[in-house]
Amino acid sequence: MKIICIGRNYAAHAAELGNEIQKEPVIFMKPDSAVFRQRDAFYLPDWTNDVQYELEVVVRINRLGKNIESRFASKYYQEFTIGIDFTARDVQSQLKAKGLPWEKAKAFDQSAVLGEFLSADEYDLSNLNFQLYKNGDLVQDGNTSLMLHNIPNIIEHCSQYFTLKIGDLIFTGTPEGVGPVTSRDLLEGYIEGEKVLNVKIK
Repeated sequence: MKIICIGRNYAAHAAELGNEIQKEPVIFMKPDSAVFRQRDAFYLPDWTNDVQYELEVVVRINRLGKNIESRFASKYYQEFTIGIDFTARDVQSQLKAKGLPWEKAKAFDQSAVLGEFLSADEYDLSNLNFQLYKNGDLVQDGNTSLMLHNIPNIIEHCSQYFTLKIGDLIFTGTPEGVGPVTSRDLLEGYIEGEKVLNVKIK
């Protein structure tokens, strides 16, 4: 199982971090060891001083696929959720300044949080509302209609380069409002008003 992540997929988020918008999806990867089990608390790593949340819609691949056309993309997933792409922002900034890859800042253990999976047939993933609350305060409020690259196009693009396998996860990018977490914070994620994600920070 691999985790494919899409960066800079919402214009407002790219702007808040001072990043240019790219014509093609920006892709990076996380290993399976990055998957966070919600029964545990998320423990802040001791090698960073700035871990930030990034809430994203996540689809789970259910069929083997290569060179998938966007019009057939919906046949390759049945379930979706929201997840958090935890990012060591200080480390990422240092790596970017040197022109180096981001893996240390993005792919560390427990950095890919997954909420409860829902049936894709019961929702319109092209116009989906999702929110993240930190300690009861709304910090991210997204809608998939604002994606620069929608889910079918993401699947088409990624499958040109990587064979998609059953169980693979695609994180589709985060809207604006990313920010830091500290010990004792509580993160709660919602899809269309339904709570599907809960993470305690330690």
